[in-house]
Amino acid sequence: MGLFPPSRRDAIALTAGLALSACGRAQSAPAAGPTPPLKQTAPFPVGASIVFDQLADPSAMALLTREFGQITPGLEMKMETVLRGDGGFDFARADAMAAFARTHGLRLHAHTLVWYIYRPEAFVRIAADRGAFANAYRNYILAVAGRYRGQATGWDVVNEPTAEDGDGYRACLWREAFGMDYVAMAFHHAREADPDAVLFLNEYNLESLPKKRASFLRLVEDLLKRGVPLGGIGTQMHMGFDQDPKAIAPMMRELAGFGLPIHVSELDVSTRARRIDLGGVEARLQAQARLVEALAEAYLALPARQRYAFTAWGLRDKDSWLRSPLQKGDPDDRPLLFDDQGRPKAAARAFVQAMGRA
Repeated sequence: MGLFPPSRRDAIALTAGLALSACGRAQSAPAAGPTPPLKQTAPFPVGASIVFDQLADPSAMALLTREFGQITPGLEMKMETVLRGDGGFDFARADAMAAFARTHGLRLHAHTLVWYIYRPEAFVRIAADRGAFANAYRNYILAVAGRYRGQATGWDVVNEPTAEDGDGYRACLWREAFGMDYVAMAFHHAREADPDAVLFLNEYNLESLPKKRASFLRLVEDLLKRGVPLGGIGTQMHMGFDQDPKAIAPMMRELAGFGLPIHVSELDVSTRARRIDLGGVEARLQAQARLVEALAEAYLALPARQRYAFTAWGLRDKDSWLRSPLQKGDPDDRPLLFDDQGRPKAAARAFVQAMGRA
């Protein structure tokens, strides 16, 4: 996901009372103290996103290799990093990420080939020439996905195609050129580039916006009926602490109905108080933990073959995109499983406890 439009947080459903009372279990907090490594507690891969600069941070990399078994490069494989203005490629940072994963025995989940937000100069310049644009589109995907063939376990091929209000699909440069065929074309080109990677359609707010989820599922159904090599569904799970935990399991069951692998691809739970305060930071952190627990339990309920991976969108709270000034972030937000010092939070302990009930 990475650098999202600020409107994302405004789209989160604010159901504060439900968040504190919706769980059917007792509301006691997970016991404080250390936790076993997350990757050792789960019967599926547990991952985190990282960015290039963190490779030089010993404490971040120690946390990563201790707790997680998979990485998603947050920026390094996106078009904004890889594609130069002249149409050439810069793979230096992406290659460093792939090399780190290989050296440390980590699965590599690659992110992302096609995203509505991009209008790169190299493509805009040739947009009037349909044939040249189509060739460039294919060649870009072949070059990037093909470079990590045999290294990337999966790819987010198309990211966030669905309109936020659920009324159809997003306008973008790719849709201007090909209509909604841009999605199918991307998957066919990605399969040509890498016959073995799991190819994902990745989206956010599926848990909180039923109309958007319905549009997304219609797209999935259409792609599968057309024989498009869609191999998995990514649900990002960028949530607010005041969302309803009871909404998660029904969403997960709907996504799983196609029989495809499901990736919890970009988990964070913002503790930013938007309109009301439920009693301070500690209450928000407990609400956060209950959401993570509900998500972990819903994910565990899937058939084992559909549990691709469970990925946090960052290592420590201080690493989160939700604190970024570029996103008008809140420097006090605490959205991840580990605090600024890399210590497990109630959310991490809730994940471990959920795994213990598997």
